Amino acid sequence: METKILTETISRLMTSPKGILAIDESIPTCNKRFEKIGVVSSEENRRAYRELLVTAPNIEKYISGYILFDETMRQKTLDGKSFVSVLQEKNIDIGIKVDMGTKDFPPHIGDKITDGLVGLVERLQEYKEMGATFAKWRAIYNISNETPSESCMEANAEIFAEYAYECQSAGIVPIVEPEILIDGDHTIEQCFKITTKNLDIIFKKLLEKNIFIPGIILKTSMVISGKEAEVQSKADDVAKMTIKCLTEHVPKEIGGIVFLSGGQGDDEATENLNEMHKYEPLPWPLTFSYGRAIQNKALLSWAKNPSDISASQELLLAAAKINSLARTGEYSKLK
Repeated sequence: METKILTETISRLMTSPKGILAIDESIPTCNKRFEKIGVVSSEENRRAYRELLVTAPNIEKYISGYILFDETMRQKTLDGKSFVSVLQEKNIDIGIKVDMGTKDFPPHIGDKITDGLVGLVERLQEYKEMGATFAKWRAIYNISNETPSESCMEANAEIFAEYAYECQSAGIVPIVEPEILIDGDHTIEQCFKITTKNLDIIFKKLLEKNIFIPGIILKTSMVISGKEAEVQSKADDVAKMTIKCLTEHVPKEIGGIVFLSGGQGDDEATENLNEMHKYEPLPWPLTFSYGRAIQNKALLSWAKNPSDISASQELLLAAAKINSLARTGEYSKLK
């Protein structure tokens, strides 16, 4: 294992005040998003929208890495340049989603485990040859009276460890993404309890597999109440409980931690991240890896007027900028 390659990649990805932009929506997810806003679901429309994201001028001021999907990794601009080469010219690292989605985990109704270990070694090698320097694998957990079960958390943790091992063996930084879904009426205290238990299980499995902890990035959901909860979490509570959870249950030597927005409102995700940095100094770099929270306004603008690419790109840049400010605790709604 070339640990130097892993730590150098992480150093670039976690460079302050930047974060990571996730544009790794699967084809079905992307099509659903298009349908909701009246855009025809087609390969060309997916390519055109992603070209807007990839070619945005000056995005590299705020974004250190893009997470792509397999289709996106192979697409090109209208003038024939690969998306990968466009990003590389901006000194943006190339990430790739390598899991194959989730499936039911019987006999636990509501539990899911992530698929995709079969063929992973070969896929990683191909993506590395195409320019990928990091990868992402996501697992999801529903909070209810019955879920997530401990056996589900154990199973996903074992899969995370195998994935991380194969990534590091290939010289690719693994992003480990355990997402506690925001759906439901659970309290912030319930979210804290499940998140801490899950992180303990995951890092136990990673260490048992001899994963090089400074060579991984944790992409985590925030400790927050469910969308249907009677009491909605305020930014200071989210920050306090999330930082407590991470400082007490994530190894201090980890390469970095990034947040997913996970169904939060755009402003909410930014404000919560900003609040985290009032707890500086933190033992690890802490930033964002948002998808919709950065893309939303640009996507809506493009849907209304696909010919005005620059207007959509300006909205993308503005969203990236405010989250860059939040990454250092300098965001305010006045900016």
